[in-house]
Amino acid sequence: MIKLLSLFGGIGADIKALKNLRIKVKTIDYVEWKDNRVKAYNAMNPFRYTPQDIRGWNLKPDILVHGSPCQDNSAANLNDDKGRSKLMLETIRIIREMGEWRPRVVIWENVRGALFKKKRPIFNEYLRDMESLGYTNSYQVSNAMDRGIPQTRERVFCISILGNKAFDFNKVKKKPLRSMSDFKQHDNEIENIEKYVVNAPSMLRRLEDLASSEEIERNKTKFRYVKTITDVCNTITERPDRCPSAGVFKMADGRYRYPTEREWWRLMGFDDEDFDLMLKEFPQKENCRSATLYALAGNSIVVQELEAIFEVILNEDYGTDFVSKSTGQLQLIC
Repeated sequence: MIKLLSLFGGIGADIKALKNLRIKVKTIDYVEWKDNRVKAYNAMNPFRYTPQDIRGWNLKPDILVHGSPCQDNSAANLNDDKGRSKLMLETIRIIREMGEWRPRVVIWENVRGALFKKKRPIFNEYLRDMESLGYTNSYQVSNAMDRGIPQTRERVFCISILGNKAFDFNKVKKKPLRSMSDFKQHDNEIENIEKYVVNAPSMLRRLEDLASSEEIERNKTKFRYVKTITDVCNTITERPDRCPSAGVFKMADGRYRYPTEREWWRLMGFDDEDFDLMLKEFPQKENCRSATLYALAGNSIVVQELEAIFEVILNEDYGTDFVSKSTGQLQLIC
């Protein structure tokens, strides 16, 4: 039995990853302040949590996983920090107050922008504080493509081990890239496909397929173009209808469409069964795309990234005893 704790829990990519590994999971707490994310998490799991703020949270875990809000660390917001990037330091306060109960392993995930020059001081402060608490830090930028997901999603993962042993990222397994056809819906499978067709002039002007190489070169310093998805899409975000974007699909009739909400969830590593549960919680309007369903997936962690990390933690000796001597069961808390 694995006991799971989620801070900045989102829609629950961590518990999904452990279930995919066929490990029995028990959630001891879940901390997330956004109502829709909590609603989505409850729908996919037999829980009934309510929103709560990490700044008021207090518990004693063995292992902790957190992924603080990434918006202020993104390349688009490097000059507009609303303080969310510093929430990762709130975890330091929690660990410090745990005293002898401090977690043996701490995992943190965020956008690559957290390592950029303007944001790096916060990340460096986090590393120093973790070292002062007795942890050895390892971090690496990982791409979802290395876990078989056809999405160029780069995220930095920092794994801190209590003691002198460092997490070995070389042991995180890579998987063959899966075909986009495993994730894409056929046009005739999409109900009311017209609402996904790209019609906005501002987006049509940016479709890479419809622009000449001269136009792309001339405008490359002004704005980015929207790629047509074939083998791999760009990073999944909160919305498909803005630039930069994950990209668009070319339809059989020559027009272009945005990825559907279901495709969005598939490309984040969730199953259709998960998405069907979401449809019950957040019914789609007939002629509108669902901003909620896009945002819930776009703000999550790719499930297969966590699967690969959990496998290393469970299989390697990092000076932690994940197996209870009395029960023989795994005792992982994240």
